[in-house]
Amino acid sequence: MISKGVTLRGLEVFEALARSGSVAQAASETGLSQPAVSQQIRNLEAALDTALVDHGKRPMRLTAAGRSFLSRTNRVLSELRLAQSELTVMDLSHLTSLSLGMIDDFDNDLTPRLATVLAESLTNCRFRLITAPSHEISKAMTERHLHLGVAASTGEMLAGVTEYPLVRDPFIIVAPRGQFPGGAPSIDALSQLPFLRYERAQLISRTIDAQFTRLGLEFPERFEIGSHLALMAMVARGIGWAVTTPLGYMRAVRFHDEVEACPLPFAPFSRTISLFASADWADRVPRDVHAILRRLLQEQVIAPTLTKLPWLADDLHLTSS
Repeated sequence: MISKGVTLRGLEVFEALARSGSVAQAASETGLSQPAVSQQIRNLEAALDTALVDHGKRPMRLTAAGRSFLSRTNRVLSELRLAQSELTVMDLSHLTSLSLGMIDDFDNDLTPRLATVLAESLTNCRFRLITAPSHEISKAMTERHLHLGVAASTGEMLAGVTEYPLVRDPFIIVAPRGQFPGGAPSIDALSQLPFLRYERAQLISRTIDAQFTRLGLEFPERFEIGSHLALMAMVARGIGWAVTTPLGYMRAVRFHDEVEACPLPFAPFSRTISLFASADWADRVPRDVHAILRRLLQEQVIAPTLTKLPWLADDLHLTSS
């Protein structure tokens, strides 16, 4: 039986405090006063009979018990928020067909959840879902083979397509674990190991190339890989390093023990993942799907990523809606 003092509000406050390390910031996020935040934490610790936070440190730090409890708290709150979003899903029963393309970065997490959410609303609809790289989804949208698509934005307007930005996805280095001790590798250090690049036709590859050109950077390269997981496997085996994004890193969870993510040692850059809709579609459906995607992204993608890579907190986030 759950202890009487363990409340949903207390868990939300604890999550906010753990993320920020600041009572003031937790108060701002939860809409409570600072004394109320402190009281919620004291009540939770009393109910669990365990110290979750080292109150003598600034910013506040979790105790070992607090870190363990946080991982469970994150999962519980994530499931509750997703369940709430699914109860408020839009009514798509009026649609007779829906074709949706999803960037393959989301195969592990968001796409399966979104598919089930939509399927429950598409009661009288023929539903088609494909996963593909961004450049293929963009092409399918302009050729009107898809009604909706989620892909990386090129920054250019697509004819007959409306764009709804979703998330800012910054670029990072992924390298063999232990290859570059001490944080971000230097440009000279990167030059000592082969650069593993994405296939040149892919949008992510063209985006990285454009940044290298702007900065006048060149790295030795012998490998051009079309499969993201094959690229990450090669990094894990120590063959070279790559530039990817947090979404790409989290997609390769099976290799996390052998690879590590590092900040860029040169000017930062990012991509935007957006929802694209045929311009002749009713505005309400794309906007409803956009709202659901934002909720799923925050809970299924951004929150787990920031738990793993907290140094990305200022760079990986939902775009302004």
